[in-house]
Amino acid sequence: MKKLILIAISAATLATSGVYAQELPKTQLNVVGGLSNLTAYKDFEEPFWTKTIPEKSNGQVTAEIKGFNQMGLKGPEILRLVSQGVIEFGTATLSYFAGDNAINEAIDLPGLAPNVQTARAVTNAFEPIYAKFYGGTNNVKILGLSPYPAQVLFCNAPINSLTDIKDKKVRTSSRTQAEFIEALGGTSVTLAFGEVVPALQNGVVNCAITGSLSGYSAKWYEVSTHLLALPINWNQQIHAVNQQAWNKLNPRVQTFLQTNISELMNKMWNEADAQTTLGYQCNTGSPECPFPVKGKMVLVTPSAQDQALLKKLTQDVILRKWAERCSEQCVTDFNATIGKVVGLTAQK
Repeated sequence: MKKLILIAISAATLATSGVYAQELPKTQLNVVGGLSNLTAYKDFEEPFWTKTIPEKSNGQVTAEIKGFNQMGLKGPEILRLVSQGVIEFGTATLSYFAGDNAINEAIDLPGLAPNVQTARAVTNAFEPIYAKFYGGTNNVKILGLSPYPAQVLFCNAPINSLTDIKDKKVRTSSRTQAEFIEALGGTSVTLAFGEVVPALQNGVVNCAITGSLSGYSAKWYEVSTHLLALPINWNQQIHAVNQQAWNKLNPRVQTFLQTNISELMNKMWNEADAQTTLGYQCNTGSPECPFPVKGKMVLVTPSAQDQALLKKLTQDVILRKWAERCSEQCVTDFNATIGKVVGLTAQK
């Protein structure tokens, strides 16, 4: 009897799914994804748009996707192109837009979220603020926000703690990361992701910050010796669509896409912690790394002093400087949302 009930339920579910998919009109989408050589794109974005969406819609909804680097784009122009309708669906890292408005830095200040659970709570709390900010005249609808693995320090010289960053040249990918490194007595260097390997190899920089697994994917272990396993930030990505392009879609397609994109965001958040650990394992040659090629880096475990120093710099330096360049409303929104999650108050 139990088997018959389970079979009946399964059949009903499949039937409902099939009818739902058949009701969707034929729809072709064009997507510009994140960096094509990183796991966020290869393991999540690309298979989602090229396999998951067509399969779940019985072939009714299909998509073409390329990483923005494959399109000859740099990243900071993505949202402007989405706003103009040049790009329909686009993904980019929020920190790329820090120069446009400091609000884009709010969810990912160094030291704000020492673990993925806090990072997600911070992001969820502030997402309605971003939805309002990018909606309206900006003509951008936010479909979701996702993280990379934890952003950590790769160095081509021995380091034992955060204090060893003093007098070192460090590649950073955002203004707040730069302020963090400078507060430690280091020198921030701006480099594109693809330029980091030769820069580390040739001594242009001594260290660089990126996701633990992103660094492995880009073979930073070949030019680095030490990895400090202290999450600095999470480098969240914004997944967006041009509002006019979205409005033209059939309402059933809109519901179908939003439901499945939300599931993708959940999957990426749930995997962020595991991928952070995987990055540590594979960069350092742990037997637990499932990939055939492994690095030989030294994994440096952060001390309680490192964690305390990171928290102090967040409160005394990072948050203060950020509040100075964000609007009154921005600071008010931070305190009403993120501030309550992490127990911090920003002041103009």
